[in-house]
Amino acid sequence: MTNFTVKKVAVLGAGVMGAQIAAHCVNAKVPVVLFDLPGKEGTPKNGIVLRAIENLKKLSPAPFGDKADAELIQVANYEDNLDLLAGCDLIIEAIAERMDWKHDLYKKVAPHIAQNAIFASNTSGLSINKLADGFDAELKARFCGVHFFNPPRYMHLVELIPTAATKPEILDQLETFLTSVLGKGVVRAKDTPNFIANRVGIFGMLATIHEAEKFGLSVDVVDDLTGAKLGRAKSGTFRTADVVGLDTMGHVIKTMQDNLADDPFFGVYKTPAVLAKLIEGGALGQKTGAGFYKKVGKEIQRLDFASGEYVAGGAKAADIIGRILKEKDPVKKFKALRESTNPQGQFLWAIFRDAFHYIAYHLESIADNARDIDFAMRWGFGWSVGPFETWQAAGWNQIAEWVKQDIDEGKALCNAPLPAWVFEGQVAEKGVHTPEGSYSAISKSFVPRSDLAVYQRQEFRAPVFGSGGADAKTAGTTVFEDDSVRLWHSGDEVLVISLKTKMHVIGDGVIKGLQRGMAEAEKNFKGLVIWNTDAAEGGAFSAGADLQSALPAFMAGGAKAVDPIIRELQDTFMAMKYSNVPVVAAVAGLALGGGCEMALHASKRVASIESYIGLVEVGVGLIPAGGGLKEAAVRANKEAKGNDILQFLKTGFTNAATANVAKSALEARAMGYLKEDDVIVFNPYELLHVAKVTARSMFDAGYRAPIQRPVTVTGRYGWATIRGQLVNMRDGGFISAHDYKLGDMIAEIVSGGDIDQGSVVSEQWLLDMERKAFLELLNHPKTQERIMGMLQTGKPVRN
Repeated sequence: MTNFTVKKVAVLGAGVMGAQIAAHCVNAKVPVVLFDLPGKEGTPKNGIVLRAIENLKKLSPAPFGDKADAELIQVANYEDNLDLLAGCDLIIEAIAERMDWKHDLYKKVAPHIAQNAIFASNTSGLSINKLADGFDAELKARFCGVHFFNPPRYMHLVELIPTAATKPEILDQLETFLTSVLGKGVVRAKDTPNFIANRVGIFGMLATIHEAEKFGLSVDVVDDLTGAKLGRAKSGTFRTADVVGLDTMGHVIKTMQDNLADDPFFGVYKTPAVLAKLIEGGALGQKTGAGFYKKVGKEIQRLDFASGEYVAGGAKAADIIGRILKEKDPVKKFKALRESTNPQGQFLWAIFRDAFHYIAYHLESIADNARDIDFAMRWGFGWSVGPFETWQAAGWNQIAEWVKQDIDEGKALCNAPLPAWVFEGQVAEKGVHTPEGSYSAISKSFVPRSDLAVYQRQEFRAPVFGSGGADAKTAGTTVFEDDSVRLWHSGDEVLVISLKTKMHVIGDGVIKGLQRGMAEAEKNFKGLVIWNTDAAEGGAFSAGADLQSALPAFMAGGAKAVDPIIRELQDTFMAMKYSNVPVVAAVAGLALGGGCEMALHASKRVASIESYIGLVEVGVGLIPAGGGLKEAAVRANKEAKGNDILQFLKTGFTNAATANVAKSALEARAMGYLKEDDVIVFNPYELLHVAKVTARSMFDAGYRAPIQRPVTVTGRYGWATIRGQLVNMRDGGFISAHDYKLGDMIAEIVSGGDIDQGSVVSEQWLLDMERKAFLELLNHPKTQERIMGMLQTGKPVRN
């Protein structure tokens, strides 16, 4: 194999997308240079790029994993700095969607592109072949489309689009880089207008607007029906359009109008009158403060199609339709929607029928196979299930018959028949997804998944309904399983513990499972990895200790009945820290409270970039008592190396006292929750592989448990210094009296208590202090109010 290493990336165009792509490259430790036009006379030469980088820091959701990395983007302009392109292995053009502008820029940069560099356009829908017009054959072979979705840090999808001349190995190299380094899900698309996700997604939005008008439904009802209830982005249809920008949506629709005149669905591509009117009036959605919705004071108003005015919003789906959508069996659900007399039910059947009709008709021209359409919609539009998967799960033949019937009766959006393959051979028997592969209408065969080497790093690839494949919940050899945990392995010398509780909260069953896992790993394996089966699908690592399971003990015997529970939690985490084989925490998603403490006590952490880590106990009126504060003291002690420990302690104190949660693994490292040598992984599907490799290599390098060291603490001097700041915050009205009490207790523990500065204590001393404070708080009425409020509403009570 030949390694293709991207040593540096150039991004041409510092607009919203270009700047965010550059930010994500920096997140992944890829050096990047960001170009734009030179500033006008009398302004800084790189002013446009510098302003774009400043804007990135304010964007939400944040493009940077750690804002401090903004300075790592190298700034450049097309007048003075084209020579920098020679040092770049990948050049991504991301300027405005105008063919003539892009061609002008290409002429300017082409002479400066290095011999083996890949040149790519992030166009969302222009023809890649037409963009390559005018290139010499040599550059044409290294040019392709690489279409990121907004926001590029968070959206998993990247569409890769070759021209007729693109060398195949270029695509393999780029797919490997995008998958492993930038953490993306790559779908290869054909050079058709708007490629796959936008073509199907924007058609879906247009069909939804069309059917909503037909059935007389308001925008808020449509959004409630087409959001989380369908397993799609919770913003639904119209709110999503507002967020994307109605001008952007108009632009993508125009690409379809200009290039798809012979498409039988062409009538649907006309810009809806309501959308045209909004764009004309400058109401472009969220960025202009008004679109399909408008914020008036605290109230969100919706556009009324009939009057063109904004009226009170907030209407929801009808109860009966809500109940149908909760039905777990897709076959029953679709039968109920198809037979519903409620306009909302008829509307939902209609938008599904339109989607099924569209993807079946266009499969041959827009995608290599059905799987690519499903992944494009899941990864690019946030659907939990792709459209072909939905159809197959609901009964392939029955749905096909119903769609055909609607087409024959003139109820569909056009009269183009479903293609013959829908009713023939293996598709009719099984559907489009089978264990052999997914159906390709071009080759009339079932195409297996890509076997590029990079996918060997994914023990469990993104699943597809109907295609079999290993299920992470049952794969491998089970060593032990109950309601709380599963201990298992894949015959590769590493034991894995997967938590099965809701949000992977830590109760008695999980603690016993960890103890059993460590004992088993020490006897028979090279290491133990804590990894959850939904890590790649946005599940939590652990949302913390299971408060609810400790309630019965507390109700029966008060705080002292909880003492042995906390003690056992602390002992188990300490056993992890001092285990004789490495324990690796594979963190992804939420790691809060006890979940954060579990990760802190592992021998090492391998974290997905999208890890949200923090000690949040003050939100329920408690303090961390699973060793989180003890670790703050231990780590400050280590970092200080003989300097004033208090300077290093402040971070740990502040994080815990303010329940500060890291918004990425990079931020968690800056906050001290991850260590410098912990591993950050960008593709969540690679998390398990990297965690296992890490555990095995630690063992093979002769791993030994660390020796327990005494901890030097700041004592009453540190406690008093921190307390002084808390007093100011309380007296200034920034924190409540109960927050002050919690902060004071945290300060007492991290500084080691009422003892001399420079005293030496054991980890157990600090753990005992944590436990004592925790139990005292459990008896406090204000804490009890916070706990009950959280259990009842799921929101923190500020008292």
